Amino acid sequence: MTNDRSEILQGTLDLMVLKTLEAMGPLHGYGLAKRIEQLSEEVLRVNQGTIYASLVRLMQKGWISAEWGASENNRKAKFYSITKRGRKQLTAEAENWERIAGVMGRVLQLSQR
Repeated sequence: MTNDRSEILQGTLDLMVLKTLEAMGPLHGYGLAKRIEQLSEEVLRVNQGTIYASLVRLMQKGWISAEWGASENNRKAKFYSITKRGRKQLTAEAENWERIAGVMGRVLQLSQR
């Protein structure tokens, strides 16, 4: 296995953020980024600027909300939570991703037939 870490595909970070917040509950931006990297077994690299751009975008759409709180090391941090609208969007996005992944699987199998 290679030690290379991949950038996250455009358009997938928002889905990963929504799913992580649904599964884990409220998290701050750094915690979200680290959790996504852990779940990918360190294959994906989550740029801090990218995660915060995603969080701003999701908040503007009303899919997540934010509240100030204290982090594990007692520092002030903004904690993000998925909203009801976000859960609805997560369902739609996950179904779309499953459909696209199925298509990609079929296309990649073409050379093996």
